[in-house]
Amino acid sequence: MENVLITGGTSGIGYALARVFAANKYNVIIVSSNYENLKIAQQKLQEEFPVTITIMEQDLSQLKAAEKLYNNIQAEKIDIDILVNNAGYGLVGRTEEIDFYGDENMMILNMISLVELCKLFLPNMYEKQRGKILNVSSTGAFQPGPFTSTYFASKAFVLSYSKAIRFEAQKRGIQVCTLCPGATKTNFFVREGTKTPRISMSAEKVAEYAYRQLIKNKSIFIPGFINRAMQVFPTNIKMFSIARMKKE
Repeated sequence: MENVLITGGTSGIGYALARVFAANKYNVIIVSSNYENLKIAQQKLQEEFPVTITIMEQDLSQLKAAEKLYNNIQAEKIDIDILVNNAGYGLVGRTEEIDFYGDENMMILNMISLVELCKLFLPNMYEKQRGKILNVSSTGAFQPGPFTSTYFASKAFVLSYSKAIRFEAQKRGIQVCTLCPGATKTNFFVREGTKTPRISMSAEKVAEYAYRQLIKNKSIFIPGFINRAMQVFPTNIKMFSIARMKKE
């Protein structure tokens, strides 16, 4: 039975992905900074699916946290077949008004920890000549985001980085795929401090779509027809719409 490691796996898309993988008979290792939420998620998944659910408490918004997580995985002798870099959050406001350290921690979580986990787990996958990485970006990666500038830029980084390492890894039998969800019904918008858009997809639909595309080894996938269709609009129009939405 294969093992999948999911960061930010206690809620939203991360938890929905954990359910999908568990339903498809993967052992699941979920990572979060909140131990109580980890225990709740573990209990729910363990009661529902006959697989092993392992939890690891780690705040990936701190420097060196990715290395600590990797070392813990190695110490437990868990062989990771699929790495899902899902953990992330966004902040809204004018760039000079967003909390300095909140922005810094978000960049560490959204970019640095993601890169470091890829760098740490890829050599193991190369040695085995098998493995998959799913990096969660966003439709925000396809244009700048006024009033959510750092978050959108961080997701553009994830998309660019993932495309590059996919090119490197594919010749060695490793799949690197990128999920770019649009608005999703999760706690993301609550934490961000904005309203959940009416067109938001459910986390369950996003996760199911993502799993199918990952298994097919698609490079980049955007769940939802509306989300895909919106990408044809000119960048300036999309930026204007984002600015209006974030300022409401």
